[in-house]
Amino acid sequence: MFKDLKIPSRVVISGFGCVTPIGIGKTAYWEGLSSGKSGIRRIESFDVSDSAVKIAGEIPDFDWKSELDPKDRKHVPRTVPLALRAAREALEDGGIFPETLDMDVRQQFGVVLGTGGGGLSFTEKQYDLWFSGNKNKASIYTIPSSTHGGLSSELSMAFGLHGLSHIVSTGCTSSTDAIGYAAQHIALGKQKFMLAGGVDSPLARGILEGFNVMTVLTRDWNDQPKRASRPFSKDRSGMVVGEGAWIFLLESLENAENRRAKIYAEIKGYGSTCDAYHRVRLEENGVEPARAMNLALSDAELSPEEIDHVNLHGTSTQLNDRIETVAVKNVFNSHSKYLKTSATKSQIGHPQGASGAAGIGSALLALQKGIIAPTINLDEPDEDCDLDYTANFAAKLEVRNVLCNCIGFGSKNSALVVGMV
Repeated sequence: MFKDLKIPSRVVISGFGCVTPIGIGKTAYWEGLSSGKSGIRRIESFDVSDSAVKIAGEIPDFDWKSELDPKDRKHVPRTVPLALRAAREALEDGGIFPETLDMDVRQQFGVVLGTGGGGLSFTEKQYDLWFSGNKNKASIYTIPSSTHGGLSSELSMAFGLHGLSHIVSTGCTSSTDAIGYAAQHIALGKQKFMLAGGVDSPLARGILEGFNVMTVLTRDWNDQPKRASRPFSKDRSGMVVGEGAWIFLLESLENAENRRAKIYAEIKGYGSTCDAYHRVRLEENGVEPARAMNLALSDAELSPEEIDHVNLHGTSTQLNDRIETVAVKNVFNSHSKYLKTSATKSQIGHPQGASGAAGIGSALLALQKGIIAPTINLDEPDEDCDLDYTANFAAKLEVRNVLCNCIGFGSKNSALVVGMV
């Protein structure tokens, strides 16, 4: 069945769009990262007065209605307009205008998004309507719009893209896996273009309480939300949920050069493993996260010493941060002391399945501008967390290659290597 495969192509990112808690659009996101801006604030989208956790990386100024036809506004989850806005920017940024594409190109133009919660918040809202005697206000599309697969379908329909339309949902590694999966389709000549990335909006009362039950959310910073997300800090006390969409335009290097597109980075390597250990806990030795990073390096044909920067998963939980530090040191050995690392979640919170894509967006800042985004709120590092996390202030550094690391529920681990062409 593989007899028609071409020699694998090199895959590049030629467009980028995003909607984030620290800014809407690539420029605003990069400016927010560079300045150490925090997007953590009191939740406004639902009542949190009786919740132990009242804060999140919520996007307060996004006009989601402008992305949807009025007749569709009650029928789709918040993740849809977030993804539409980010995808639209990625296409325009890449010089692609779908309405001008012929059918041959449309049939080779795919969509792969990563999400953890998909339409869960939408489902919760619809159930509230049903069981409170307001069935007439509920959407007739509750079931299709609640399924994760509807997210990629909405993008395919909006832009008239007839290539594959898939969702990857592997918890916090979802968008890392989606980008790796999409890149493989480009490399093997199965698709000409791909929109790939992540979107999540796990902001609903039931979801928040579900995380609360697991005791993974910080409850200590409701009155000082901007200081709440504290990866690798000695006094970190849990993660902060976030939302957003980060989407990239992918194509082969040859295709991008032929159409004289700007190229942000090459996707050089991808690796994924599973601890096969626990539903939510990492195994203490960090072996499998390290192996995922090593697989990505091997796929990229790069040595650890050729990586200049690592974007960390950095959730701000006691266990995750400590074990991720161990895993990085196991991969990079003596080179780990020279690495500039950073944790994007310190600024935006934890956008669940979109985490990896948010990290790739930060990696592009490092590659294109030579700016390593800071890990904010890192006033006193944990003794067991002894890497250079670029504490509190951005750093200037010439960067050729970046490794982005993700760790998810179900013991999943994924890593991507992106770099200059």
